[in-house]
Amino acid sequence: MSPPLPAFLLLISIAFTSASAVPLQPGFYAETCPEAEFIVKDVMRRNMIREPRSAASSGGPDWEVKLGREDSLTASQEDANNIMPSPRANASLLMDLFESYNLSVKDMVALSGSHSIGQARCFSIVFRLYNQSGSGKPDPTIEARYKEKLNRLCPLGGDENVTGDLDATPTMFDNRYFKDLVAGRGFLNSDQTLYTFPETRKYVALFSQDQRTFFKAFVEGMIKMGDLQSGRPGEIRSNCRMVNRRPVNALLES
Repeated sequence: MSPPLPAFLLLISIAFTSASAVPLQPGFYAETCPEAEFIVKDVMRRNMIREPRSAASSGGPDWEVKLGREDSLTASQEDANNIMPSPRANASLLMDLFESYNLSVKDMVALSGSHSIGQARCFSIVFRLYNQSGSGKPDPTIEARYKEKLNRLCPLGGDENVTGDLDATPTMFDNRYFKDLVAGRGFLNSDQTLYTFPETRKYVALFSQDQRTFFKAFVEGMIKMGDLQSGRPGEIRSNCRMVNRRPVNALLES
């Protein structure tokens, strides 16, 4: 099963479909719910054990996460769609999207490095393999041997739910993703385009050569995204899957 959302876009989705402008801070629940962080970490640990791909994932940087974000009072498919670029997106579209949230080109490229782990469906790449930009031909930026591998994985007319690795080390968070882009082995068009656009190419090259610099930029980008809030009214849900029950008088007033 492929991940439903790239990690960095999932965080944007959370930030802009939730939360009033409550100050976020580490240790937000230290007094009101002292066990909160332990409970979350324990649940995550147990779920990672049940999911082999997640359990095998390792590497990558750490950072202190600010807490206290409120949940949305409503859900909006339209809002989610507006911030979810297609796998066909090019670097120009991605830069515009991230710029609208005050995230720089460097932030965008670094955060794209979340594709260092995970998989995606053939559905997302068949156009690259057989009809790039309506040409009836494959994407010429795909390295020849890698294209042969993708053709075997995702034959025309085949099962588009089959998944492929996003980089050559899909269970290790490292800078292999960027090395693969330099070599023409990006799985998604929205990944490989980062190396074909001049504005983003320099960061791909830099991160491919220096993993420490990539990790530092990734943390900076994650912290900046973590500070994003919609400014809309919100609540801390009792059940994260649904809004809290509201008193009858509140429902009548709304």
